[in-house]
Amino acid sequence: MGNSIEVKDLTLNFGSVSVLKNMNLDVQEGEFVVLLGPSGCGKSTLLNCLAGLLDITDGQIWIKGKNVTWAEPSERGIGMVFQSYALYPQMTVRGNLSFGLKNAKMPKDEIDKRVARAAEILQIQPLLDRKPGALSGGQRQRVAIGRALVRDVDVFLFDEPLSNLDAKLRSELRVEIKRLHSRLKNTMVYVTHDQIEALTLADRIAVMKGGVIQQLSDPQTIYNKPSNLFVAGFIGSPSMNFLPGRTVEGGRAFLFDAMRIDLAGYDGGAVLERDQAILGVRPEHITVTHQAPAGPSIPAVVEIDEHLGADSLLWLKAGEKDLCVRVPVEGRLLAGTRVHLGLDISKASLFDTKTEQRI
Repeated sequence: MGNSIEVKDLTLNFGSVSVLKNMNLDVQEGEFVVLLGPSGCGKSTLLNCLAGLLDITDGQIWIKGKNVTWAEPSERGIGMVFQSYALYPQMTVRGNLSFGLKNAKMPKDEIDKRVARAAEILQIQPLLDRKPGALSGGQRQRVAIGRALVRDVDVFLFDEPLSNLDAKLRSELRVEIKRLHSRLKNTMVYVTHDQIEALTLADRIAVMKGGVIQQLSDPQTIYNKPSNLFVAGFIGSPSMNFLPGRTVEGGRAFLFDAMRIDLAGYDGGAVLERDQAILGVRPEHITVTHQAPAGPSIPAVVEIDEHLGADSLLWLKAGEKDLCVRVPVEGRLLAGTRVHLGLDISKASLFDTKTEQRI
Protein backbone atom coordinates (compact mmCIF):
# COMPACT_ATOMS: atom_id res chain seq x y z
CA MET A 1 0.00 0.00 0.00
CA GLY A 2 1.64 3.22 -1.19
CA ASN A 3 1.32 6.83 -0.11
CA SER A 4 -1.72 8.69 -1.34
CA ILE A 5 -0.49 12.09 -0.08
CA GLU A 6 3.08 13.17 0.63
CA VAL A 7 3.93 16.53 2.15
CA LYS A 8 7.67 17.21 1.99
CA ASP A 9 9.35 20.02 3.98
CA LEU A 10 6.30 22.26 3.53
CA THR A 11 6.68 25.83 4.76
CA LEU A 12 4.10 28.58 4.50
CA ASN A 13 4.78 32.19 5.49
CA PHE A 14 2.31 35.07 5.49
CA GLY A 15 4.76 37.97 5.21
CA SER A 16 7.16 37.63 8.14
CA VAL A 17 4.81 35.26 10.02
CA SER A 18 5.63 31.54 9.74
CA VAL A 19 2.33 29.62 9.68
CA LEU A 20 3.48 26.10 8.73
CA LYS A 21 7.04 25.13 9.59
CA ASN A 22 9.02 22.57 7.60
CA MET A 23 6.16 20.09 7.74
CA ASN A 24 6.33 16.46 6.62
CA LEU A 25 3.29 14.17 6.41
CA ASP A 26 2.60 10.89 4.61
CA VAL A 27 -0.97 9.63 4.22
CA GLN A 28 -1.37 6.02 3.11
CA GLU A 29 -3.73 4.84 0.38
CA GLY A 30 -7.23 4.51 1.87
CA GLU A 31 -6.21 5.96 5.24
CA PHE A 32 -8.34 8.29 7.37
CA VAL A 33 -6.04 10.93 8.88
CA VAL A 34 -7.37 13.64 11.19
CA LEU A 35 -5.58 16.98 11.64
CA LEU A 36 -6.41 17.98 15.22
CA GLY A 37 -5.51 21.06 17.20
CA PRO A 38 -6.74 24.32 18.74
CA SER A 39 -7.80 27.33 16.67
CA GLY A 40 -4.85 28.92 14.90
CA CYS A 41 -2.63 25.83 14.92
CA GLY A 42 -2.50 25.64 11.10
CA LYS A 43 -4.69 22.58 10.45
CA SER A 44 -7.14 24.25 8.02
CA THR A 45 -4.24 26.11 6.43
CA LEU A 46 -2.49 22.80 5.73
CA LEU A 47 -5.70 21.38 4.24
CA ASN A 48 -6.03 24.44 1.99
CA CYS A 49 -2.44 23.89 0.83
CA LEU A 50 -3.29 20.28 -0.06
CA ALA A 51 -6.36 21.49 -1.95
CA GLY A 52 -4.36 24.11 -3.88
CA LEU A 53 -6.31 27.02 -2.39
CA LEU A 54 -3.08 28.47 -0.90
CA ASP A 55 0.33 28.73 -2.57
CA ILE A 56 3.06 27.39 -0.32
CA THR A 57 6.35 29.20 0.37
CA ASP A 58 8.61 26.15 0.17
CA GLY A 59 8.45 22.34 -0.06
CA GLN A 60 6.42 19.92 -2.16
CA ILE A 61 2.98 18.27 -2.20
CA TRP A 62 2.51 14.92 -3.95
CA ILE A 63 -0.89 13.28 -4.52
CA LYS A 64 -1.09 9.76 -5.96
CA GLY A 65 2.58 9.87 -6.97
CA LYS A 66 2.20 13.16 -8.88
CA ASN A 67 3.87 16.43 -7.86
CA VAL A 68 0.91 18.84 -7.55
CA THR A 69 2.72 21.62 -5.67
CA TRP A 70 1.73 24.20 -8.28
CA ALA A 71 -1.23 22.40 -9.86
CA GLU A 72 -4.70 23.98 -9.95
CA PRO A 73 -7.24 22.61 -7.45
CA SER A 74 -9.22 21.00 -10.29
CA GLU A 75 -6.12 19.07 -11.41
CA ARG A 76 -5.34 17.49 -8.04
CA GLY A 77 -7.93 14.69 -8.00
CA ILE A 78 -9.48 15.82 -4.72
CA GLY A 79 -12.98 16.43 -3.41
CA MET A 80 -13.38 19.06 -0.70
CA VAL A 81 -16.13 19.42 1.93
CA PHE A 82 -16.19 22.73 3.80
CA GLN A 83 -17.60 23.84 7.14
CA SER A 84 -20.18 25.98 5.34
CA TYR A 85 -22.40 23.92 3.03
CA ALA A 86 -22.04 26.49 0.19
CA LEU A 87 -25.04 25.09 -1.72
CA TYR A 88 -26.76 26.99 -4.52
CA PRO A 89 -30.12 28.01 -2.95
CA GLN A 90 -31.96 28.32 -6.28
CA MET A 91 -31.05 24.77 -7.38
CA THR A 92 -32.51 21.48 -6.23
CA VAL A 93 -30.31 18.90 -4.49
CA ARG A 94 -29.99 17.12 -7.84
CA GLY A 95 -28.88 20.39 -9.45
CA ASN A 96 -26.31 21.03 -6.73
CA LEU A 97 -24.87 17.53 -7.08
CA SER A 98 -24.66 17.66 -10.87
CA PHE A 99 -23.57 21.29 -11.35
CA GLY A 100 -19.80 20.70 -11.40
CA LEU A 101 -20.16 17.67 -13.67
CA LYS A 102 -22.26 19.64 -16.18
CA ASN A 103 -19.62 22.37 -16.22
CA ALA A 104 -17.03 19.69 -16.98
CA LYS A 105 -19.19 18.70 -20.03
CA MET A 106 -19.75 15.18 -18.72
CA PRO A 107 -22.34 13.06 -20.63
CA LYS A 108 -25.84 13.22 -19.11
CA ASP A 109 -26.17 9.46 -18.48
CA GLU A 110 -22.84 9.43 -16.59
CA ILE A 111 -23.97 12.43 -14.50
CA ASP A 112 -27.28 10.70 -13.67
CA LYS A 113 -25.42 7.53 -12.69
CA ARG A 114 -23.02 9.38 -10.35
CA VAL A 115 -25.78 11.45 -8.74
CA ALA A 116 -27.88 8.32 -8.16
CA ARG A 117 -24.89 6.49 -6.61
CA ALA A 118 -24.03 9.41 -4.29
CA ALA A 119 -27.68 9.79 -3.27
CA GLU A 120 -27.90 6.07 -2.46
CA ILE A 121 -24.66 6.04 -0.41
CA LEU A 122 -25.72 9.11 1.58
CA GLN A 123 -29.39 8.09 1.76
CA ILE A 124 -30.66 11.36 0.29
CA GLN A 125 -32.73 9.92 -2.62
CA PRO A 126 -36.01 11.43 -1.25
CA LEU A 127 -34.38 14.88 -1.13
CA LEU A 128 -33.17 15.11 -4.74
CA ASP A 129 -35.97 17.42 -5.92
CA ARG A 130 -35.97 19.69 -2.86
CA LYS A 131 -34.10 22.97 -2.58
CA PRO A 132 -31.56 23.58 0.22
CA GLY A 133 -33.96 25.92 2.06
CA ALA A 134 -36.26 22.94 2.70
CA LEU A 135 -33.46 20.81 4.25
CA SER A 136 -32.18 20.48 7.81
CA GLY A 137 -28.54 21.23 8.65
CA GLY A 138 -27.63 17.54 8.64
CA GLN A 139 -29.31 17.00 5.26
CA ARG A 140 -27.49 20.00 3.78
CA GLN A 141 -24.16 18.65 5.00
CA ARG A 142 -24.96 15.30 3.39
CA VAL A 143 -25.59 17.10 0.10
CA ALA A 144 -22.28 18.96 0.48
CA ILE A 145 -20.51 15.62 0.99
CA GLY A 146 -22.41 14.22 -2.02
CA ARG A 147 -21.13 17.06 -4.20
CA ALA A 148 -17.58 15.92 -3.46
CA LEU A 149 -18.59 12.27 -3.87
CA VAL A 150 -19.90 12.64 -7.45
CA ARG A 151 -16.47 13.78 -8.62
CA ASP A 152 -15.28 10.18 -8.11
CA VAL A 153 -11.87 11.21 -6.77
CA ASP A 154 -9.28 9.28 -4.76
CA VAL A 155 -8.78 11.86 -1.99
CA PHE A 156 -11.39 13.65 0.13
CA LEU A 157 -10.53 16.69 2.25
CA PHE A 158 -12.95 17.66 5.05
CA ASP A 159 -12.62 21.06 6.75
CA GLU A 160 -14.57 20.91 10.05
CA PRO A 161 -17.72 19.67 8.25
CA LEU A 162 -19.76 19.05 11.41
CA SER A 163 -19.00 22.12 13.50
CA ASN A 164 -22.20 23.96 12.41
CA LEU A 165 -24.43 21.12 13.64
CA ASP A 166 -25.89 20.45 17.08
CA ALA A 167 -24.39 17.72 19.27
CA LYS A 168 -26.89 14.98 18.36
CA LEU A 169 -26.59 15.59 14.61
CA ARG A 170 -22.80 15.75 14.90
CA SER A 171 -22.79 12.37 16.56
CA GLU A 172 -25.06 10.84 13.87
CA LEU A 173 -23.10 12.28 10.94
CA ARG A 174 -19.81 11.22 12.52
CA VAL A 175 -21.00 7.61 12.32
CA GLU A 176 -22.13 8.15 8.72
CA ILE A 177 -18.75 9.54 7.69
CA LYS A 178 -17.06 6.51 9.27
CA ARG A 179 -19.44 4.21 7.35
CA LEU A 180 -18.74 6.18 4.17
CA HIS A 181 -15.00 5.62 4.59
CA SER A 182 -15.49 1.91 5.30
CA ARG A 183 -17.55 1.57 2.13
CA LEU A 184 -15.53 3.72 -0.26
CA LYS A 185 -12.00 2.99 1.06
CA ASN A 186 -10.89 6.43 -0.25
CA THR A 187 -8.11 8.44 1.36
CA MET A 188 -9.60 11.04 3.70
CA VAL A 189 -7.94 13.97 5.49
CA TYR A 190 -10.24 15.55 8.06
CA VAL A 191 -9.70 18.78 10.02
CA THR A 192 -11.31 19.27 13.42
CA HIS A 193 -10.73 20.83 16.84
CA ASP A 194 -13.08 18.23 18.36
CA GLN A 195 -11.08 15.43 19.96
CA ILE A 196 -14.09 13.08 20.08
CA GLU A 197 -14.35 13.30 16.27
CA ALA A 198 -10.61 12.69 16.00
CA LEU A 199 -10.51 9.70 18.35
CA THR A 200 -13.57 8.00 16.81
CA LEU A 201 -12.90 8.64 13.10
CA ALA A 202 -9.14 8.48 12.61
CA ASP A 203 -6.79 5.68 11.62
CA ARG A 204 -4.09 8.16 12.63
CA ILE A 205 -4.23 11.60 14.26
CA ALA A 206 -1.80 14.45 13.62
CA VAL A 207 -1.94 16.70 16.69
CA MET A 208 -0.84 20.21 15.68
CA LYS A 209 0.29 23.29 17.57
CA GLY A 210 1.85 26.47 16.18
CA GLY A 211 2.19 25.12 12.63
CA VAL A 212 4.07 21.99 13.77
CA ILE A 213 2.86 18.37 14.07
CA GLN A 214 3.46 17.46 17.71
CA GLN A 215 2.57 13.77 17.37
CA LEU A 216 1.33 11.56 14.54
CA SER A 217 0.01 8.18 15.60
CA ASP A 218 -3.08 5.99 16.05
CA PRO A 219 -5.73 7.24 18.51
CA GLN A 220 -4.86 4.69 21.21
CA THR A 221 -1.18 5.67 21.25
CA ILE A 222 -2.01 9.39 21.21
CA TYR A 223 -4.34 8.90 24.19
CA ASN A 224 -2.27 6.46 26.23
CA LYS A 225 1.28 7.58 25.37
CA PRO A 226 1.21 11.30 24.48
CA SER A 227 4.61 12.47 23.24
CA ASN A 228 4.62 15.73 25.22
CA LEU A 229 2.72 17.84 27.74
CA PHE A 230 0.72 19.69 25.08
CA VAL A 231 -0.67 16.50 23.51
CA ALA A 232 -1.37 15.02 26.97
CA GLY A 233 -3.31 18.12 28.05
CA PHE A 234 -5.17 18.63 24.75
CA ILE A 235 -6.41 15.05 24.36
CA GLY A 236 -8.91 13.75 26.89
CA SER A 237 -11.95 15.30 28.56
CA PRO A 238 -11.53 16.10 31.38
CA SER A 239 -7.84 16.71 30.84
CA MET A 240 -5.02 14.59 32.25
CA ASN A 241 -4.01 15.37 35.85
CA PHE A 242 -0.46 16.72 36.15
CA LEU A 243 1.50 16.30 39.38
CA PRO A 244 4.72 18.35 39.54
CA GLY A 245 7.65 16.84 41.44
CA ARG A 246 10.88 14.94 40.91
CA THR A 247 12.07 11.39 40.43
CA VAL A 248 14.19 9.88 43.20
CA GLU A 249 15.90 6.60 44.15
CA GLY A 250 17.48 6.23 40.72
CA GLY A 251 14.10 6.76 39.03
CA ARG A 252 12.25 4.11 41.05
CA ALA A 253 9.94 6.60 42.77
CA PHE A 254 8.31 10.01 42.26
CA LEU A 255 8.14 12.67 44.96
CA PHE A 256 5.03 14.86 44.86
CA ASP A 257 4.43 17.36 47.65
CA ALA A 258 6.70 15.30 49.97
CA MET A 259 4.61 12.18 49.13
CA ARG A 260 6.45 9.17 47.69
CA ILE A 261 4.81 7.42 44.70
CA ASP A 262 6.32 4.08 43.64
CA LEU A 263 7.01 3.99 39.86
CA ALA A 264 7.23 0.19 39.60
CA GLY A 265 5.19 -0.80 36.52
CA TYR A 266 5.65 2.50 34.66
CA ASP A 267 5.39 1.67 30.95
CA GLY A 268 7.95 4.13 29.59
CA GLY A 269 11.64 4.51 28.91
CA ALA A 270 14.45 4.73 31.46
CA VAL A 271 13.24 7.19 34.09
CA LEU A 272 16.50 7.99 35.96
CA GLU A 273 16.67 10.74 38.57
CA ARG A 274 15.39 14.14 37.49
CA ASP A 275 15.21 17.30 39.57
CA GLN A 276 12.02 18.37 37.81
CA ALA A 277 9.43 16.01 36.38
CA ILE A 278 5.66 15.85 35.91
CA LEU A 279 3.55 12.74 36.53
CA GLY A 280 0.46 12.65 34.33
CA VAL A 281 -2.52 10.43 35.23
CA ARG A 282 -5.86 10.40 33.43
CA PRO A 283 -9.05 10.81 35.53
CA GLU A 284 -10.19 7.24 34.77
CA HIS A 285 -6.86 5.73 35.87
CA ILE A 286 -7.34 6.83 39.49
CA THR A 287 -9.42 4.96 42.07
CA VAL A 288 -10.97 6.51 45.18
CA THR A 289 -10.99 4.65 48.51
CA HIS A 290 -11.56 5.58 52.14
CA GLN A 291 -8.61 3.45 53.28
CA ALA A 292 -5.11 3.70 51.78
CA PRO A 293 -4.83 1.06 49.00
CA ALA A 294 -1.89 -1.35 48.62
CA GLY A 295 -0.32 0.34 45.56
CA PRO A 296 0.81 3.93 44.83
CA SER A 297 -1.61 6.43 46.37
CA ILE A 298 -1.97 9.98 47.68
CA PRO A 299 -4.40 11.49 50.22
CA ALA A 300 -6.92 14.06 48.97
CA VAL A 301 -10.04 15.99 49.99
CA VAL A 302 -13.28 16.02 47.95
CA GLU A 303 -14.41 19.47 46.78
CA ILE A 304 -17.15 18.74 44.22
CA ASP A 305 -18.99 15.55 43.19
CA GLU A 306 -20.37 16.09 39.68
CA HIS A 307 -22.87 13.44 38.52
CA LEU A 308 -22.88 12.80 34.74
CA GLY A 309 -25.39 9.96 34.59
CA ALA A 310 -23.34 6.79 33.96
CA ASP A 311 -20.42 8.04 36.04
CA SER A 312 -19.27 10.95 38.20
CA LEU A 313 -16.42 13.42 38.11
CA LEU A 314 -14.84 14.09 41.48
CA TRP A 315 -12.90 17.32 41.84
CA LEU A 316 -10.41 17.02 44.69
CA LYS A 317 -7.53 18.81 46.35
CA ALA A 318 -4.26 16.91 46.93
CA GLY A 319 -1.88 19.21 48.78
CA GLU A 320 -2.17 22.44 46.77
CA LYS A 321 -3.02 20.61 43.54
CA ASP A 322 -6.51 20.35 41.98
CA LEU A 323 -7.26 16.88 40.59
CA CYS A 324 -10.14 15.28 38.69
CA VAL A 325 -11.16 11.62 38.97
CA ARG A 326 -13.78 9.72 36.92
CA VAL A 327 -15.59 7.13 39.06
CA PRO A 328 -18.74 4.96 38.79
CA VAL A 329 -21.82 6.47 40.40
CA GLU A 330 -22.01 4.95 43.88
CA GLY A 331 -23.71 7.56 46.05
CA ARG A 332 -22.47 11.09 46.52
CA LEU A 333 -19.28 12.06 48.33
CA LEU A 334 -19.77 15.19 50.41
CA ALA A 335 -17.42 18.14 50.12
CA GLY A 336 -14.68 17.86 52.74
CA THR A 337 -14.60 14.03 52.70
CA ARG A 338 -11.03 12.74 53.10
CA VAL A 339 -10.10 9.94 50.68
CA HIS A 340 -7.10 8.16 49.18
CA LEU A 341 -6.39 8.19 45.44
CA GLY A 342 -4.88 5.00 44.01
CA LEU A 343 -2.81 5.67 40.87
CA ASP A 344 -2.49 3.15 38.02
CA ILE A 345 1.20 3.77 37.27
CA SER A 346 1.17 1.32 34.32
CA LYS A 347 -1.08 3.80 32.47
CA ALA A 348 0.61 6.99 33.71
CA SER A 349 2.90 9.32 31.74
CA LEU A 350 6.09 10.97 32.98
CA PHE A 351 7.32 14.21 31.42
CA ASP A 352 10.55 16.14 31.71
CA THR A 353 9.57 19.58 33.05
CA LYS A 354 12.22 21.46 31.03
CA THR A 355 11.69 19.82 27.60
CA GLU A 356 8.01 18.92 28.23
CA GLN A 357 8.73 15.62 26.40
CA ARG A 358 7.48 12.22 27.58
CA ILE A 359 10.10 10.19 29.46
